[in-house]
Amino acid sequence: MNATDFLPINGTDHVEFYVGNAKQAAHYYQTAFGFQPVAYAGLETGLKDRASYALRQEKITFVFTTSLVPDSPVADHVKLHGDGVKIIALWVDDARQSFEETTRRGARVYQPPTVQADEHGEVITAGIYTYGETVHLFVERKNYRGVFMPGYKAWEPHYRPEPVGLLYVDHMVGNVGWNEMNTWARFYSEVMGFSQLVSFDDKDISTEYTALMSKVMANSNLRIKFPLNEPAEGRKKSQIEEYLDFYKSPGVQHAALATNNIIETVMALRDRGVEFLKVPATYYDTVLDRVGEIDEELAPLRDLGILVDRDDEGYLLQIFTKPVEDRPTLFYEIIQRKGAKSFGKGNFKALFEAIELEQQSRGTL
Repeated sequence: MNATDFLPINGTDHVEFYVGNAKQAAHYYQTAFGFQPVAYAGLETGLKDRASYALRQEKITFVFTTSLVPDSPVADHVKLHGDGVKIIALWVDDARQSFEETTRRGARVYQPPTVQADEHGEVITAGIYTYGETVHLFVERKNYRGVFMPGYKAWEPHYRPEPVGLLYVDHMVGNVGWNEMNTWARFYSEVMGFSQLVSFDDKDISTEYTALMSKVMANSNLRIKFPLNEPAEGRKKSQIEEYLDFYKSPGVQHAALATNNIIETVMALRDRGVEFLKVPATYYDTVLDRVGEIDEELAPLRDLGILVDRDDEGYLLQIFTKPVEDRPTLFYEIIQRKGAKSFGKGNFKALFEAIELEQQSRGTL
């Protein structure tokens, strides 16, 4: 830890979604994405107002929480936003200090430091708000040996589809409102000590019809990377505007999940019913002229719709799912990095043209 790093973060602890039906959402993420059952909390563990299922694949832990009553913060969140990410939990060594450092710098309090304990030890959590209703929860678990958190019991169903090769959360993207990107970039810089990794303006990210702007904020060890998108003026309605219209506030647009073999992972996901955006076939006519030599054969990349981009340090392969809800809000990126530290700038135009075709079919362009 360097002297200026007042908020050391070890990585993403978990991502918690508030959903309309957690049992069915958990089943979908097991079946479609290969997540493994870990822990459960609900009526059987003494909760009266909600149920939660924790699933894991390598270093990615997702929690799906649903309300058991019509009036609760979980139910209100789902009514307004649909299914979406509520909590991006950050794994820290000292939750109290993380809370004090960030609130002292102006973070809005979500939850003061709280100790939860059971026979496996204790977990200390504390939370602050970021954009929209999204929360960063600091999780200190160095004195805990249980399956996930106190209050959960091991969840051991017979049904366990194979994993698909997902490894960790590479980055999580937030969509914010008009002219809010710099405000939230400043929040991550001043309140959380992040630095700006890269920025894209509407000249970088635009098509004939739509545009957006983006800044990528990262913590000191680069394990946490948060691109922030805001809409920009264009002839038609951008994907960011569409998201804000349907999510009803700023929120998490997509999570990028890393793999070491994107071809195998995407084939497995496709076979399990996950739908991906397809870029125009002409993309592959010139991609190798742009990115140079790569280890992979072009044919499977073209067949699956996987995109390639290169920076000074290497290249990356990436693909984006269609939204996984009926509202055109949350989706996923599958990414394999071959040295590249960037975010696929060379693919933006082709990608957003593919998104615009989807918007057009929804009548929201």
